[in-house]
Amino acid sequence: MSAQHDVVFLLDVDNTLLDNDRVERDLRRHLEAAFGIERQARFWEIFEKLRAELGYADYLGALQRYRVENLRDPHLLGISLFLVNYPFEDCLYPGALEVIERFRDWGPAVILSDGDVVFQPRKIERSGLWEAVDGNVLIYIHKEQMLDDVEQRYPARHYVMVDDKLRILASMKQAWGNRLTTVFPRQGHYALDPSILASYPPADVTVERIGELADCDPTLLGVGA
Repeated sequence: MSAQHDVVFLLDVDNTLLDNDRVERDLRRHLEAAFGIERQARFWEIFEKLRAELGYADYLGALQRYRVENLRDPHLLGISLFLVNYPFEDCLYPGALEVIERFRDWGPAVILSDGDVVFQPRKIERSGLWEAVDGNVLIYIHKEQMLDDVEQRYPARHYVMVDDKLRILASMKQAWGNRLTTVFPRQGHYALDPSILASYPPADVTVERIGELADCDPTLLGVGA
C-alpha cells in the first residue's frame, strides 16, 4: 500500500473534464455522412443496447457488432480511424488542465473513469489528461463499486470527487461519508436533466463550469480543514 496522503483528488473524464457530448455529436454527423440516416440509427440502437449490457459506453464494441450485420460496408474502417484519431484535446473544457494543476499543489490528482479498455484510455491519453495527472489513471466498469481498490492504490485522509453524474457522487458519498467532498460541475446532458437532478441529493459543492475550481477556496473542498 502507498503512503497515506492528506487529500487525493479524483476526477471523472466525460462531461467533467472533456466535452463528450461534442464528441458524440461529431460522431453522429460522421456516421450519417458515411452510412446514411437509417444505418446511422441502427448503429446507435446497437450502441445503446451494448451500453445497457455493459454499464458503460463502448463505441468500438458497437462498431464491431454493427460490422457483423454489414460485412461488406467499406465505411467501417473509416469510422474506426475517425474514433481512434479523434482530436480529443480540442474537446477539453476551458480551464480543465488548470484545475488539475491547481489540485496537484495540494495532493495527487487521479483520473477515475468508467469505460472500455481501448477507447477510453486512448481518449484520456490523446486529450492530454493522462500526462496532466502523471499517469494516475483508473478506469473501471462501475467505478463507484471499486472504491476499495481506489483506496488501496491512493490511500488518503480525505477525498475530493469531481463528476457530472449525481448518481455517482451520491453512491460514493454513501460509502465514504464525511471523508469525501463531492463536486458537481453542471455540464453535459446528465447534469442538466431535471429528472436526474430530482432523483439524487445535491453535491457538497456545485459549479457551473469545471474551470471555476481553479480559483475556488480550498477549504470548501476539505483541503486544510
